[in-house]
Amino acid sequence: MRLGDVIDDHCSRCKRTMDHSIVAMMGEEVLQVRCRTCDFEHKYRKNRGGKKEMTTQEAFNKVLASVAISQPQTQALPDPGKKKKKK
Repeated sequence: MRLGDVIDDHCSRCKRTMDHSIVAMMGEEVLQVRCRTCDFEHKYRKNRGGKKEMTTQEAFNKVLASVAISQPQTQALPDPGKKKKKK
């Protein structure tokens, strides 16, 4: 292995095992890596994360929830079949 090589590691920002680039080494030991997905630089964790890895469905639901929250609330459109009463 050498600097710049691709290695799998657990990314704490992505919460998944992702491709990382090796940033720092001491001898043959990898010390620091950078996630190739989110560019977060961290110590090499030897692909061990603190929590269980998110499934694809969990990741999708998390993104969907964040998009739904950020969308402005829309008002219901009036029913075109109803006529307004004239005064």
